[in-house]
Amino acid sequence: MLSRTLTTKTLPFIFNVVDLIAVNPCQPPLKALFSTHIVGDKPVLVRDFIHSALYHPKHGYFSQRSRSVGVLDAAIKFNQLQGRKAYMKHVDKIYKQSEISWFTPVELFKIYEIGGGSGTCAKGVMDYIMLNAPERVYNNMTYISVEISPSLAEIQKETVGQVSSHSSKFRVECRDAADRAGWENQVSPWMEVWVEKQHDRETLTELYKPLEDPLITRCIEIMEFDENHNTQRSGMLKNIWSKVFPKPRRCWLPTGCLKLLEVLHDALPKMSLIASDFTFLPDVKKDGSSTDYGNYLDAKGDADIFFPTDFLLLERMDHYCSGWLKMQKDKSSKQGKKRRTLTLDTSSFMEEFGLPTKTRTKDGYNPLLDDFKNTKFYLSVPTHNTK
Repeated sequence: MLSRTLTTKTLPFIFNVVDLIAVNPCQPPLKALFSTHIVGDKPVLVRDFIHSALYHPKHGYFSQRSRSVGVLDAAIKFNQLQGRKAYMKHVDKIYKQSEISWFTPVELFKIYEIGGGSGTCAKGVMDYIMLNAPERVYNNMTYISVEISPSLAEIQKETVGQVSSHSSKFRVECRDAADRAGWENQVSPWMEVWVEKQHDRETLTELYKPLEDPLITRCIEIMEFDENHNTQRSGMLKNIWSKVFPKPRRCWLPTGCLKLLEVLHDALPKMSLIASDFTFLPDVKKDGSSTDYGNYLDAKGDADIFFPTDFLLLERMDHYCSGWLKMQKDKSSKQGKKRRTLTLDTSSFMEEFGLPTKTRTKDGYNPLLDDFKNTKFYLSVPTHNTK
C-alpha cells in the first residue's frame, strides 16, 4: 500500500494483491473482528495480510466459502426475457437464492476548504454525504479546513462536532493557505504500510516503515515514469496539475499484479495476454442486498477484497516487464515497443469477438452489450521487437 492517488484492483488472474504506502501517516488503530490467525507476533505487509485474508487454507475467504463466486445452475434464456426490467428481476432472484457475496474496498477521498468561516459549509457538505452517499464513502472521507484564524478554527470544530460522527473525519489546519510551505506535508517521503496486532490481541493497526520492499519500489518507479517526460507540454501540464491537486497521502499499488507480470514475461516472453476487470466498483450484494465493509482490516474471511483496475497503469507495467520501458528510462536503446496493446470496453470487445446475437432479449436489450459498463478488456501481444 502506498500513499498516493491511484486506485487499482485485482484482475481476475492478475490483480490479486496490492500494497499500501503512506505519506505522513496519522491514522488511529483500526478495530477488526478479524481472526488473530492472520497476523502473528510480527507485523506483515498489507500485501501479505490481504493474501492471507483471501487465500489462507483455513481462514481465508476463498477457502471457507464454497460459493464465494457464483455459478449459474442453468444458462439464462435471454430470448425468453422481455427486456432489461425482466432481466434485472431474474438476476435479483438469482442473488437472493444464492450465497454469493462481494466486498468493495475503502473509497478514500479528501475535501479541502479554504476560509471555512463558522464551519457551516463543512457541516452541510458532510451532512449531505452522510445522508445521501453510500455508507463507505462517508466512512472513509476526510474533510480538511485550512483556516488562518485560530478563533474561527475553534468555531468550525464546534459547528462540525454537533454531529459526533463527523468529528473523526474533520480537521482544521490553522495556517495561511497561500503559504506554499504549509502544503509540504503532501510531498514527504513514501512509506510502506504493514499490519500488526495491538497488545489486546484483537485490534489490528497499520504500522508505517521506511520504503524497502522491492516490489513496491518498482511499482512506484513505473507509476512515476512519464513516456513524454522530455516534452515541454507534458512537463507544463504536470506542473500545473500538481499545484492544483497536491499529492495525496495514500495509494494502493498492484504489487501482486506486477509480480505476476514479471514472472509471465520471464517465462513466456512471446505470450499473448487477455485480461478483463472492473474499472470502477458497483454496489455489492449479499442475499440480494448491498453489503460491504468500511475497511479492509474488518475482513473476517467472509468477504472478498478487490480493487478497480487502472488500465493505463496495467499497460505501463506490461511494457516495463517486457523490458522496453526500462530501456527508455535508461536511454539505452531506441528500439520500439516489445508489446502491441489495446484496451477495449466490454461492449466493444464482445461486438468484435463475442456472439451478441445469442444474448439479445425480445425487445432488443442485450446485457452483454448494455451492461458491464464498469469493465474493460486488455489485450497484449508481442511485436517483431521481441526476440
